[in-house]
Amino acid sequence: MPEHEDYLIRVAALDGRVRALAVDATEVVARLAEVHDTTPAATAALGRVATGALLLGALLKQDQHLVTLRVRGDGPAGTVLASANAQGEVRGLIGNPHPEVEQVLDGKLNVSGAVGRHGRLTVVRDMGLRHPYNSTVELVSGEIGQDLAYYFVRSEQTPSALGVGVFVDRTGAVAAAGGYLIQLLGGLKDDEIEEMESEIAALPHPTTMLRAGETPEQILGRVFGDSFQVLHRGPVRFYCPCDRDRAERALRLLGGDALEELRHDEETTGHSDVVCEFCRTTYRFTLQDLDRLIEEAA
Repeated sequence: MPEHEDYLIRVAALDGRVRALAVDATEVVARLAEVHDTTPAATAALGRVATGALLLGALLKQDQHLVTLRVRGDGPAGTVLASANAQGEVRGLIGNPHPEVEQVLDGKLNVSGAVGRHGRLTVVRDMGLRHPYNSTVELVSGEIGQDLAYYFVRSEQTPSALGVGVFVDRTGAVAAAGGYLIQLLGGLKDDEIEEMESEIAALPHPTTMLRAGETPEQILGRVFGDSFQVLHRGPVRFYCPCDRDRAERALRLLGGDALEELRHDEETTGHSDVVCEFCRTTYRFTLQDLDRLIEEAA
C-alpha cells in the first residue's frame, strides 16, 4: 500500500468569487495524539483545533506569519491550542490530555463534554507587526467546527462553511482527520448561493469522505464539480521549532535569583530539565550549565 499523504489544497471557484480549502491531516493528528498521549475525546478536540489552524494558516500571506487558535472552555480538557503557518506546519497542546468524561456520547466522540459548551475561542494572527491581531468569540457548542464557523460570521463577516473532524478507531488510533473551508467572496447570484448551500449541506462528514479514500480535490469536487482551479497544493505536518537555545533563553528569563533557587532544588539530581509543552522534547541542563547562567545573569 502507498504511504498515506497529508496535504492541503486551496482553490478558486466560480470565477474567483468563492475561495475553498480542504485538508487531509490524518498523520498530523495521529502524531499530536502520540505526543500528548490523549484519550479519544481529547484526541478529537485537539485534532479539530489543529485542522482548523491548518485551514486558517493556509490563508496567511507570508511563510513566517503564524495563526493560533485557542479554545478555553469550561470542560475538564482545559485550554486546547494549535498554531500553524502558511507552510502547512502545525503544533498543538491540550491542558488535560485525559479528561474524565464519557469518551463517546450518542455514537460520537464527546468533544463538547471534554472542551465544555461555554467559554471562548480566540484567533491570534501574528503578522510580524508590533502587536498580533486578536479576535475572540464565545463558544456556541464546544464542538470546534461550529465554533469556528461562528467565528467567521462574527469576526470576519465572511459567509463561510466549515467542517472539521477526527475519527478514532476502537484501538484509539486516528483513522482519519481533516476538513474543509468554503468562503463566499462576493458577486454571487442568489440562485448560485442556494445551489452551493444545497451541495454543502449534502456533504458527508469530513472523516466519512476521507475514510472512503476521497482526496481533498474530490471533497471539493462534490461541491464545485470540475469548476475550480487549484491555486496551491502542499504538504502539512506536525512541526515544533523548539531547540536547546530556546530552552536556555527560557531559563535566562527566570533571572539570577530564581536560577539560584532552581540550582539548589536540583542539587540532588544534578540537573534540571526543560520540557517543551508542544512536543514534549526534554532539554537537560547540568548544574554546571546553571552555574554559567547564574554567573551571566549577575
